[in-house]
Amino acid sequence: MKLKFTKMHGAGNDFLVFDGINQQINLTPSQWQFLGDRRFGVGADQMLVVERSDNPSVDFRYRIFNADGSEVEQCGNGSRAFVRFVHEKKLTDKTCISVETLSGIITLSLESDGRITVNMGEPVLDPVRVPFNADGLIPQTEHEATLWPLTLREKTITVSAISMGNPHAVQIVEDIETAHVLADGPLIEHHARFPNRVNAGFMQIMSSHHIKLRVYERGAGETLACGTGSCAAVVAGILRGQLASPVTVTARGGELTISWEGAGHPVFLTGPAVTVFEGEISI
Repeated sequence: MKLKFTKMHGAGNDFLVFDGINQQINLTPSQWQFLGDRRFGVGADQMLVVERSDNPSVDFRYRIFNADGSEVEQCGNGSRAFVRFVHEKKLTDKTCISVETLSGIITLSLESDGRITVNMGEPVLDPVRVPFNADGLIPQTEHEATLWPLTLREKTITVSAISMGNPHAVQIVEDIETAHVLADGPLIEHHARFPNRVNAGFMQIMSSHHIKLRVYERGAGETLACGTGSCAAVVAGILRGQLASPVTVTARGGELTISWEGAGHPVFLTGPAVTVFEGEISI
């Protein structure tokens, strides 16, 4: 079976995007894992599949597979790549697109400057819905934030547990370059308190409108940028009273802009999406 794909990235977070409308795509987890492998396959953080939605009021459906072959609910940077892809492939001429994901329906907008804004919906802070098992824990409060202790072997860290359609554990660090991302990231991702695993965010606050961020992503490892991770980090910082919207998020692969007006309002993610090359692979 031959599949056509497009390699894309959003601030260095890279994807293989597949047109599931004009070709049939039904792959196993091991086949997705092969495609994501940077040595034996093509290589990407995630694979995205564009499909028609069964809902007549929604433009598209899109599915997201991590490099380890697992299917996940949401991907902010992938959403922007999605918009660029459907426009370049002339699957739509709309500048505002509604898209169905496993976590719900999101709205994507192509801006006049070429950047893409995603309405990520309201952040979820209820531990049960993140999901985060808070049984037996004593929460801390800082401004409007609820902070949770998380024990990692010999130490305990403090995190904000937030869902942006997928789960995130965000902590503040003094220096992003010396943070224990590669050592602590896997421990946080697989922590028993997160039944569906979790994305681990490490945030350094530079000013009230600027942070640096590294994210150890669930099923992918550390990536050069994470859209939902950027949203979760900014929400965590605003709730703690240390950030104010809008916030520039500097990741290793580029910059994103996050806006959030507070409780009851959706989070908006704005950033680039770039096509790198197109190809075809036998699988």
